[in-house]
Amino acid sequence: MAYQVNGQTVEHDEEGYIDDLSDWSPDVADVIAEAEGIDMSDEHWAVIEFLRNYYDEYQIAPAVRVLVRAIKKEMGPEIGNNSHMNRLFPGGPAKQACKIAGLPKPTGCI
Repeated sequence: MAYQVNGQTVEHDEEGYIDDLSDWSPDVADVIAEAEGIDMSDEHWAVIEFLRNYYDEYQIAPAVRVLVRAIKKEMGPEIGNNSHMNRLFPGGPAKQACKIAGLPKPTGCI
C-alpha cells in the first residue's frame, strides 16, 4: 500500500502508518490528513510539530497526557485539553496525529 505524493510513492502499512520515517514531509502529512478526513489548521500543525520534535528527542511518541499538557503549555488551555484535542484528531490525538506526523503507531494503541 502506498500514498502518492508529488510523484513520489510513500509506502505504508495496512493502517496508513508510513513504513520509512525519512519519507515524511509536510506534503505527505497533507495527503495522510486528507485520507483521514482532516483539513489541517495551524493547531493541527502545532501538534504535528510537537510530536515530531518529541519523537526526535526520545525515539517514542508521547502518551496522550504528555501531549495534551505540552500543547496546553504552548497554546493555552482552550486548545490543550482532551476534548479539543479529540475534536482536532477524532481518530485519537495520539494515534491519528502520529500517523499524520509520519511516526510509528504509538505503543498501547489498538
